[in-house]
Amino acid sequence: MGLIVQKFGGTSVGDLDRIRNVAKKVAKTYDEGHDVVVVLSAMSGVTDGLIAMAKKIDEMPDKRELDVLLSTGEQTTVAILAMILKTMGYKANSLLGFQADIRTDRMSGSARIQSIGAERIRNMLRERTIAVVAGFQGHDDFGNITTLGRGGSDTSAVAIAAAIGADICEIYTDVDGVYTTDPNMCKKARKLSKVSYDEMLEMASLGAKVLQIRSVAFAKKFNVPVHVRSSFNEEEGTMVVNEDADMERLVVSGVTYNRNEARITLKNVKDEPGIASKILAPVADAGIVVDMIIQNTRASGLTDFTFTVPKTDFKQAMEIQKELSKMIGAEDVIGDDNIAKVSVIGVGMKNHSGVATKMFQTLATENINIIMISTSEIRISCIIDEKYTELAVRSLHTAFGLDAEAKVE
Repeated sequence: MGLIVQKFGGTSVGDLDRIRNVAKKVAKTYDEGHDVVVVLSAMSGVTDGLIAMAKKIDEMPDKRELDVLLSTGEQTTVAILAMILKTMGYKANSLLGFQADIRTDRMSGSARIQSIGAERIRNMLRERTIAVVAGFQGHDDFGNITTLGRGGSDTSAVAIAAAIGADICEIYTDVDGVYTTDPNMCKKARKLSKVSYDEMLEMASLGAKVLQIRSVAFAKKFNVPVHVRSSFNEEEGTMVVNEDADMERLVVSGVTYNRNEARITLKNVKDEPGIASKILAPVADAGIVVDMIIQNTRASGLTDFTFTVPKTDFKQAMEIQKELSKMIGAEDVIGDDNIAKVSVIGVGMKNHSGVATKMFQTLATENINIIMISTSEIRISCIIDEKYTELAVRSLHTAFGLDAEAKVE
């Protein structure tokens, strides 16, 4: 029999009936002879409600106290599930982050896990007790409650699985696996039975919301098999595992998109050593993540410098660059937040040529102009006008043989 970590997201524990449904799934796994650790998120909407409440007090609440407040969401769900399991006749105890010894740095609101003691969890497992652990939270070296940021419960679950040497980490959510693209956008999207850590990392970083990117990084680092599946049926989902030979059958395994993109260009900047650092340093200092970068240098010794940032940070980044442009003598600063990033991803791209050509030809056939391009070993991304996002995704999905009825050779 195995050691299994099961994580249930906010929609899976949205009300008392759904928590009872979670209890039945946990009990079934336990009855099959497995040792079980359960990691829970807060009920759907609770975290947002707590944030809204805090902002009625202060538009920018104290981060330490906000962490204390937000952690009550998971405290509620783990207590309720443990109660229900006990009424069903099972040995179960709830643990908060500090009780499970999930140690983090001091970055309130976006803390990173540094270690997991987990001795209390191990003791419970030795006694065949179900450990019900609050996700999303931990504690720093000073005993302060910390939270891990959005999607942090996924990271909690995978980190705990790694710490206790679990055989598998099951992530239960409101989708039944990882699809070749967003099924809400493309009806021909199909569920993948298996995807590599690297592919999932790319998908998560490019807008796919099935798994939180930090949880995938943990899974890859510690080689934890992750099973993404639905809380609302018994179907097999998608396994996220190390790359293997079976995956090479698909040159491209997925098409992703991200509408949260904006583009900023500094026109006619002096082409000199250190100019990129001067432009991007103040953006980084403001905590804004820069994604794609293009520098077009001309014979005149001037260059146009273009980069993308999240659309949510566009206004702040533009203000920073307008101030900076005066200091470095840029002719103008222009921006565009009506763009989207469309990407094709696949480990099979490592050993196949022509993927970029097919992608560019497909977009050209649909009269979709490519504004920027970036690549990695297993991914090609293009910035396009946002209004063409759906057309681009569907066309690429078909072109690379990913449609549900398509036969993969």
